[in-house]
Amino acid sequence: MELLSTLVDKGCRGELPTREEALAVLATSDDDLLDVVAAAGKVRRRWFGRRVKLNYLVNLKSGLCPEDCSYCSQRLGSKAEILTYTWLKPDEAAAAAEAGVAGGAKRVCLVASGRGPTDRDVERVADTMAAIKERNRDVEICACLGLLSDAQAARLREAGAHAYNHNLNTSEAMYEDICTTHEFADRVDTVRHSKDAGLSACSGLIAGLGESDEGLVDVVFALRELDVDSVPVNFLIPFEGTPLAKRWALTPQRCLRILAMVRFVCPDVEVRLAGGREIHLRSLQPLALHVVNSIFLGDYLTSEGQAGKADLDMIADAGFEVEGADTTTLPEHRNPPNATGSPEHPGDTNNTRDTADTDPVPPAARTDLVTVRRRGAGTDLPPNA
Repeated sequence: MELLSTLVDKGCRGELPTREEALAVLATSDDDLLDVVAAAGKVRRRWFGRRVKLNYLVNLKSGLCPEDCSYCSQRLGSKAEILTYTWLKPDEAAAAAEAGVAGGAKRVCLVASGRGPTDRDVERVADTMAAIKERNRDVEICACLGLLSDAQAARLREAGAHAYNHNLNTSEAMYEDICTTHEFADRVDTVRHSKDAGLSACSGLIAGLGESDEGLVDVVFALRELDVDSVPVNFLIPFEGTPLAKRWALTPQRCLRILAMVRFVCPDVEVRLAGGREIHLRSLQPLALHVVNSIFLGDYLTSEGQAGKADLDMIADAGFEVEGADTTTLPEHRNPPNATGSPEHPGDTNNTRDTADTDPVPPAARTDLVTVRRRGAGTDLPPNA
C-alpha cells in the first residue's frame, strides 16, 4: 500500500504525515490491519528498537474531585464505587512505588485527584518524591496533580521530578462536551508550564469518548505541536456511575489503528499504551507492542489491570525486552546537550467518516470487564505489580 510506504519513509526520517494521511490510517480496513501494524512497527523499531518502558501508577489521593470530566470515575457527582482516600503519607507512597520498581518499572507516576495542587500539596509531593528516591535513587518520577502554575512546576523540578503528566484527552473542538469546569486551553497552559520548568512533558489522549476521526487527528497533532516527550494513549474505561458508562464504541482493530496513527504522527516520541488496554484490545494486546514502546505495569488509578507478571510474560512472548534504568528512552536528538544522569529531558474537517460503516460492530457493554481497584495504595492489601 503506497500510503504505508510513504508513512514508513517519513516516520523513519522523523517527519510528520499530513492530516489527510493520518485520517487515511484510521480509515484502513481490517484486511489491511496487519500491514498497518507492521508499517508502524518499522517506525517504532527505528527509534526505540525492541525496548518496552514500564511505568507504574501510585494514586496519592483518590476520588472526590471537584471537576466534572465525564469520563472520570473520580469526578464530581460520580457514583462509581471506587476507593476514596486523602493523601497517602510519604512512606506509604514510597512502599507502593517500590513494589512497582521491583516489578520492573523504570518510571513511577504520582497522581492526585483535584483541579490542581495548592503550594502545600506540592510540598507534600516533594516529601513523597524524597522518600521514593531514598529507596530507589535512579527511578524516574512523573507527577500528575492537575492544573499547574509556573512556580509549582519549578518547585517540582527542583524537588526531583523528572516529568509532569497532564493529558489533553480530546480535541479542543470537543472539549466542552466532556468537561465544563475547565477549558482545553487550561490543559495546554499546564503542559507549557511543565516544559518551561525543565520537566519532560507527558500528555496524551483518551479514545472512545465519542470523537470523530478528525477529532482524534486534531488532538494528536496538538500534542505534536506542543512537542511533548511521551504520549499516553488511553481507551475509555466506561465505569458504572459515570455519564459515559454505556459508551462502548471501540474494537480491538480500531484501537490498533488509533495507536498506529499516533505512532506515525509522533514517530520519535514515547508512545505509551495506557488505561483500558486490557478491556478493549484484549487478546490483541501483544500486537500493540509492535507500535508502542511503553506501557503501564499492573493497576491503574481506580481500576485493576492485568497481573504484573502477565505484562512481563506478554512482553517476553512477543519478542520484546523491558527497558533498563540505565538505558536512554528517547532518541539522542530529543535530549538536550546538558542532560546528565537523566534518561530524557531534565527537566480540517472535510473527510468526516462514519466509522460504523466500516469498523466491526462494537461489543455490547461488558460491565464484568471493569474491576474497581481494591488493593495497593490506600488499602492494607499488596499492590498488583
